[in-house]
Amino acid sequence: MSDTDDLDSTGGDDFDPEAWADELERQRDAKDEHLAEHPQSPIPQAAREEFDGLDYFDPDPDYRVEATVTVHDDPETVELETTRGPNVEYQRVATFTFDVDGERELAVYSHEDGPLFVPFRDKTTGQQSYEQGRYMEFDPERDLATGDSFPLDFNLAYTPFCAFSETFACPLPPEENWLEVAIPAGERAP
Repeated sequence: MSDTDDLDSTGGDDFDPEAWADELERQRDAKDEHLAEHPQSPIPQAAREEFDGLDYFDPDPDYRVEATVTVHDDPETVELETTRGPNVEYQRVATFTFDVDGERELAVYSHEDGPLFVPFRDKTTGQQSYEQGRYMEFDPERDLATGDSFPLDFNLAYTPFCAFSETFACPLPPEENWLEVAIPAGERAP
């Protein structure tokens, strides 16, 4: 579940860090409530009574960075391995280039016209965050174009459902999306 409508629009000069942090906390509370109560929650039924919410890094606007978009006019089909089961095909539709302790890149994928999907690993993976990596999803208000500036908010990074239940098969971040830097933002390891 990723509710980013109010957080992933272009920030620019009107970015209000206090309003952003309040909205992020509101969305985190809503997600915790969903995981605790929804019949299709990945939290096993037996564990829901003791579930008191996910563990998050504190909101940090330093990890809400402006990325430069490069759109791939002829998207390549790539197969991503999953935690269990067959590989799944995605289209590599764009690349985000951004600065976090130096210039970095992340491939951006799409699957069956779904949201933009950015699976990644970083130096917190397997220590402070889930051992298989984390995800970000974005549903931009318009089609992206090469050269666009896009707010890439790592505070929205979330743990895939397979971390909570073996009934889920989750795509693994490909090596091209392994960042050689720690990103202490978003969800921590469950």
